[in-house]
Amino acid sequence: MIWKFFETNLVRKTHRFVFVCGALLLLALPLSDVLGQDDVRKKSIEIRDYIPQPKLVVATTLLTASCYPCIDAHAHFRFKTQGRREFVERYVTEVMDQNNIAICLSLDATLGAEDEHLKLLGGNIADRFGVLVHIDFKGNAGNTEYSKWAVNQPAFVHTVVEQLKAAQDRGCIGLKFFKQFGLGFRDANGQLIKIDDERFDPIWETCAELNMPVVIHTADPAAFFDPIDTTNERAEELLRHPDWSFHGGDFPTRDELISARNRVIERHPKTQFIGAHVANNSEDLQMVATWLDRYPNLSVDISSRIAELGRKPRQSRDFMTRYANRILFGTDGPWVSERLGYYWRFLETSDEYFRYSEKQPPPQGLWFIDGLDLEEDVLKKIYFQNALRLFPCLQGKYEQFIQQKETPSAK
Repeated sequence: MIWKFFETNLVRKTHRFVFVCGALLLLALPLSDVLGQDDVRKKSIEIRDYIPQPKLVVATTLLTASCYPCIDAHAHFRFKTQGRREFVERYVTEVMDQNNIAICLSLDATLGAEDEHLKLLGGNIADRFGVLVHIDFKGNAGNTEYSKWAVNQPAFVHTVVEQLKAAQDRGCIGLKFFKQFGLGFRDANGQLIKIDDERFDPIWETCAELNMPVVIHTADPAAFFDPIDTTNERAEELLRHPDWSFHGGDFPTRDELISARNRVIERHPKTQFIGAHVANNSEDLQMVATWLDRYPNLSVDISSRIAELGRKPRQSRDFMTRYANRILFGTDGPWVSERLGYYWRFLETSDEYFRYSEKQPPPQGLWFIDGLDLEEDVLKKIYFQNALRLFPCLQGKYEQFIQQKETPSAK
């Protein structure tokens, strides 16, 4: 009896030992060896491969042109075309004409060397473009030779002021500040330059005197200033473009950047400012509304932000209706006609849950948008009236486009 007792317990312990060892072995094996490779694919998906395809059945309105001849007030015909004249000429006839875009404003002329960009967009297509300049803060110095950068030389501001006057004489109509102003340009000691540094005041004042609006891109989407972790709604985008992240390091906070920009706008009430990308705060339209109420010299464009505006269509429609006099159409292009079609659909229809980009994966978040179905008087202001008010020199070009559409033989 005693032996049977020990024999039974020994068997039980042996079985238990074998079971535990087997379980540990299974845990140590790759999941593919346990379940099979096909099963693994069902259990795990790489975020970079995740492109959800909706199953919703919704109304579809395909628009191939804007309902009114429009002005694209935010485009990049140098940076996105590598300065190829043949591309620009084809874009005019194959995209702008077909989509009812009367004029595009290109923000890519380098101040002091603007003739190159004016030539690219000149000649027989000059009536379809307006050119804005941007400041060369570095000059010929290396990326880390801060003391040699143009911005850190004693005559920098004076030189810029004189160059602005000369650029206007050559036909340039505005000034563009890119996001590097606050996030990339540094003083002689290597410290990031502050947007509201008072030494730049003569530049803002000169733009007021010359009636040259300032398109200013400050900061970036809110998610770009957050850690790239499992809670960041733009994580997959930032993992593809880690250099777009401004979290940590010596970067100012997003609030600090925007507050500095707003101090400049308030300090220079005679200068017309256009906040690029819905003043880079499309996530919080209530805050943008407070800025528009406070700063009568501020307008905004919607370039590259229909992805944000379109996922809160009721709030966006109310905002764009209330501030219709202060919003400009812009695309951040040049884009293909398919991308432009999403803009027309977003602004003009009540369609639900559609793409905002032709790209796969979409460039600004894994979501879809709804249309705003804006009223005609709102569309007119956004599409062209506000741009003509801020850039009255475009009036003749716009009227010429209308006349040519009505009498095609005049082309």
